Amino acid sequence: MPGGSFDVPGKEAELPRLREEAAAPGLWNDQGRALEVTRTLARYEGLVDRVHQLETSLDDAEELLALFSGEADSVADADVEAELGRITDSLSELERETLFFGEYDDHPAILSVHSGAGGVDASDWAEMLLRMYLRYLETHGFTVEVDEIIEAEEAGVRSATITVRGDRAYARLEGERGVHRLVRISPFDSNSRRHTSFAGVDVIPEVEFADVEIDLDDLRIDTFRASGAGGQHVNKTDSAVRLTHIPTGLVVACQAERSQLQNRNRAMALLAARLAEKARRDQLAHLDGIRGEQGEAAWGRQIRSYVLQPYQMAKDLRTGVEIGNVLGVLDGNLDPFIDGYLQWRRATTAEGT
Repeated sequence: MPGGSFDVPGKEAELPRLREEAAAPGLWNDQGRALEVTRTLARYEGLVDRVHQLETSLDDAEELLALFSGEADSVADADVEAELGRITDSLSELERETLFFGEYDDHPAILSVHSGAGGVDASDWAEMLLRMYLRYLETHGFTVEVDEIIEAEEAGVRSATITVRGDRAYARLEGERGVHRLVRISPFDSNSRRHTSFAGVDVIPEVEFADVEIDLDDLRIDTFRASGAGGQHVNKTDSAVRLTHIPTGLVVACQAERSQLQNRNRAMALLAARLAEKARRDQLAHLDGIRGEQGEAAWGRQIRSYVLQPYQMAKDLRTGVEIGNVLGVLDGNLDPFIDGYLQWRRATTAEGT
């Protein structure tokens, strides 16, 4: 497959470096990096071990077939069937590895949610989406940093940004990028009418800050008081930081940390990721980069619809995956959509090569 997550020799060659890095005395001074290294090491070791075990199983099955060829022996037949069953299970596990072939699949993901068309219902919908992702990430053992949440005036959120670290975080969340449409009886309509609202989700890979050159002279740095819950310190000090990259107009902000320095460092990392994403998009404009086509979160642009009234159905318009239990989806059951997207991505990428 393109990119080759199934590149066993390449991963085997990486193992000595990963083991050395995992054994470094100061690794756990940076917990995020430590988790990334140890998880990658475990995944690579697991893949290499499975391939070697599969090779051994295939040799054993071949020997059994040769040994009992032409003989009617129920015990031998059962042994061969059992061995073939184990081989089939191993192949299924390895087949899933071929779903992960993107250049940035192993990177942490920066996920942003923003309200679109639909007024107060849209901001409420954006908050529901944020809750959905946080539930999914919590149940799957991902580490989440909340970088910024901007609350809406009446209800919900105008926008929110989180950074997700864990096993192939970007690959698993990449398919969420796009417009999400909700149809329901609006809790904000006194006449209980059905409303349609939209929210946009953006997902980009986090990159090493050192990989992106940022001239400090190109930055405008603003500080302000963090909003929302967080105790007296958050509400009384100008700890939140907003960075504006003047040449590109990109703006990032972070208000989750308690100190201005921590928020500034985190905002610089967010800016580096967005600049790297812009460079990739510009370089691959004919394919819309790795971001895909972006546009207003409104009619005709949705990738997924969630209908609560007059029936219940969540449907991905790219993959065709449908789930009747919409409330379960909103509680974080995203696995069918994520698996469906990864399979669709592999199929469409293969068609384009």
